[in-house]
Amino acid sequence: MSPPVYLDYNATTPVDPAVAEAMLPWLREHFGNPSSDHPYGRRAAQAVAAAREAVAGLIGASPAVLFFTGCATEANNLALRGVARALRERGRHLIISAVEHPSVVAPAERLRADGWEVTVLPVNEYGQVDPQVLEAALRPDTVLVSVMLANNEVGTLQPVAELSALTRPRGILLHTDAAQAVGKIPVDVNDLGVDLLTLAGHKFYTPKGVGALYVRPGTSIEPLLVGGGQERGLRPGTENVPHIVALGVAAQLAVQGLGRESERLRGLRDRLHARLQAVIPGLRLNGHPDQRLPNTLNLSFPDVTGRALLEAAADSIAASVGSACHEDSDAVSGVLAAMGVSPERARGAVRLSAGRFTSDGDIDRAADVLLAAHAGLAARD
Repeated sequence: MSPPVYLDYNATTPVDPAVAEAMLPWLREHFGNPSSDHPYGRRAAQAVAAAREAVAGLIGASPAVLFFTGCATEANNLALRGVARALRERGRHLIISAVEHPSVVAPAERLRADGWEVTVLPVNEYGQVDPQVLEAALRPDTVLVSVMLANNEVGTLQPVAELSALTRPRGILLHTDAAQAVGKIPVDVNDLGVDLLTLAGHKFYTPKGVGALYVRPGTSIEPLLVGGGQERGLRPGTENVPHIVALGVAAQLAVQGLGRESERLRGLRDRLHARLQAVIPGLRLNGHPDQRLPNTLNLSFPDVTGRALLEAAADSIAASVGSACHEDSDAVSGVLAAMGVSPERARGAVRLSAGRFTSDGDIDRAADVLLAAHAGLAARD
């Protein structure tokens, strides 16, 4: 029996074989601590520096302002809480959007509990922030705005460059959680105009456990941890050399194939959508029809719940009803609720996300299975 077709790349990606191969020497013979001043340590330090340059190049940044972290959650916490610590005397107002990942929402709520004011921007029916709404929310004591680049559930892209055109002249810092975007679409920190940007390795074919935070030169930020001087003191702790090497190789692979792979994934996504739409009346797309990630398809199936549909198809398809961080919950997606999607439609939602190892045959098999599962469940009702 064939393994299920994997359509949950937004939750995590398989490790690319080239990435795994590049890691092996750093798990075996090259075990030195990058802070050690001998050949073992210097070799490790050189590997970290090379990876930093590769990852920085992927997002158009200088290697000197890219800081490795253990994951995107850590990077998001460092961005929000680190800036808040540094600028607490200048103002205590923070703005986020209504569709942020929990790793942005939770530190924002922690700051609220510490006396900060937090404004949550609404989104439109596609999940996008209106720049005029942000402009109206900005205040003299606003120090930071955090709006993700691409939504993890519906794939919608935010107008981050337009938002930065409002924050930068006012001296307000702008952070974007780009964990779902980096490696899937072109991302350039200068084109976006952001002051801080988060990325996650396991969203583009590294093992879990490595991420990075870009911090524009001159940005006020304080570390959350204290210890040694690693990562210029912003993120102390002995570097995870094998995973950092993996991130560097993954960045190089992404640069080499980004345009070509984006077009391929868009074709697969649209092929799956067309096949399902041709057979299922009332199938609804969630998210922006054009301004979204090329690999992401969030659909609401009529007359069934998304969870029941995936359970019926579980032997043949691995996908999710929304964010992997909420997969155990039966609650309606907060992202879809913020977009104004009705509870009934939201309960029928399924997120299908393709990736580097998804084939045409996988898409056709997934379509056949989903159509059969939906027909079987609808017939019961």
